[in-house]
Amino acid sequence: MAFGRSNRIPDLHPDCVAFAPLIGTWRGTGHGEYADIDDFDYDVEWEFSTHGGRWVAVHQRTWHRDTGAQWHFESGFLRPVPPDRLEAVIALPSGMAEIQEGTVDGGLFQLRSVAVAQTTTAKRVDVVERTWRVDHAALRCTVQMAAMGHPVSQHLEEHLDLQG
Repeated sequence: MAFGRSNRIPDLHPDCVAFAPLIGTWRGTGHGEYADIDDFDYDVEWEFSTHGGRWVAVHQRTWHRDTGAQWHFESGFLRPVPPDRLEAVIALPSGMAEIQEGTVDGGLFQLRSVAVAQTTTAKRVDVVERTWRVDHAALRCTVQMAAMGHPVSQHLEEHLDLQG
């Protein structure tokens, strides 16, 4: 499945073929939890797009489940390190940017921060770990983090479907 989609993405750079399973718009639901905060549920959209360069653009946004108000937004880039590694740069409106490195194995993308840059007013985050797992037209995303003095633990879990 993973490599079958690449021939339907005409502007996909040859080095980005491993990202083919992610390309598209995904929508679904998420659940969040972390120490010192109440659990929460939300609606989520991830968009992975390509423009012919040696990178894939990433945009994520969430909405409050009850009110529909936009809640959170992330934007960045995935860069291939062939044959089976990747790098990511992701910026958040909370005043944080993540620099991550990881692995690609078919439809499994695993990242861990190598640096987390923060403004002076951002909440302290020391480590971010992200996983995207594509299984046909379903995407599962998880985020674990170490923040505000707590050890690495589960923060977000999302289940999405490919649109279109």
